[in-house]
Amino acid sequence: MTEKKWHYIRSESTDPELNLALEQYVFDQLDRNSSYMMLWQNANAVIVGKHQNTIEEINTVFVKEHCIKVVRRLSGGGAVYQDLGNINFTFITDKEGEDFDFAFFCHPVVEILQSLGADAKTSGRNDMTIKDMKFSGNSQYMKQGRIMHHGTLMFDSDLNALSKALSVSKDKIESKGIKSTRSRVTNIRPHIAQDCSAKEFMDILELELIKRLKAEIIPFNTVDMKEVERIRHDLYSTWEWNYSSSPAYSICKKRRYEGVGEIEIRMEIADGHIRALFFFGDFFTKKDIKELIDTLLGVRADETSVLEVLKNMRVDEYFRNLQNENLVDLIIH
Repeated sequence: MTEKKWHYIRSESTDPELNLALEQYVFDQLDRNSSYMMLWQNANAVIVGKHQNTIEEINTVFVKEHCIKVVRRLSGGGAVYQDLGNINFTFITDKEGEDFDFAFFCHPVVEILQSLGADAKTSGRNDMTIKDMKFSGNSQYMKQGRIMHHGTLMFDSDLNALSKALSVSKDKIESKGIKSTRSRVTNIRPHIAQDCSAKEFMDILELELIKRLKAEIIPFNTVDMKEVERIRHDLYSTWEWNYSSSPAYSICKKRRYEGVGEIEIRMEIADGHIRALFFFGDFFTKKDIKELIDTLLGVRADETSVLEVLKNMRVDEYFRNLQNENLVDLIIH
């Protein structure tokens, strides 16, 4: 790492919105004459890369049913699922050179895992693996000569939930966003010599990193946390950042409903809103479907917004025997 003095911060929060705000606060506002290291955990969440199309990366039905938060981060790269079986680490320091040097920041973590008996190594562009199975994804954010490197460490994550949360529907989505690459994954826990809990592993990691970097632990005061909360409220908790920031994309879906027939929908979404909409199929209508389309154009592409504009309309007048909830499901999920 650099010769700057290292300071260590451990977040006690498991709120992904707050933790990402904390990262940004440290990056943007703490003394640049120091370097910073952080460890933190998120309760069930999908964290999407800055340049990704959120809808394309998540299973919206599973995410909603299981109360999984979806939050966009500052850095690029792919979407990751996180729970309390996962530990996140962050390094913030001055940038040396022009390239994204992932291995440089991953190396201390790899060494610690190897000391615990795991055959860990860096792999590919931005991963860490054990026996060719990924347990860590890493990404970086650079600004004005400063770099933030953060990564995940799947210690004892729910791999079934991971698979389902990041499993998008079979509906056709054409996007200009950066798509995640799915890899074979594993948890760290089965590969270390001495079994321990995720909390115990985090404690070990903390002690080892502090020792290796000769880091000083720094507390956060109420002034710090008030600013962190402001960043969370103004950015990371907003639909506009987490969804509307997605690149423009097109959706084509085709479904058959009993007593209705087949409905094919084609949509253009930009800035999180419906910008173009077309319906095709063998359904029957009482009213001109253009009335429905005109009502939906410009509406924010989320369940609450679409339900709201349809509350005083009868969808079955445009698609015989189709209920309002069915159309919302077709548009959103």
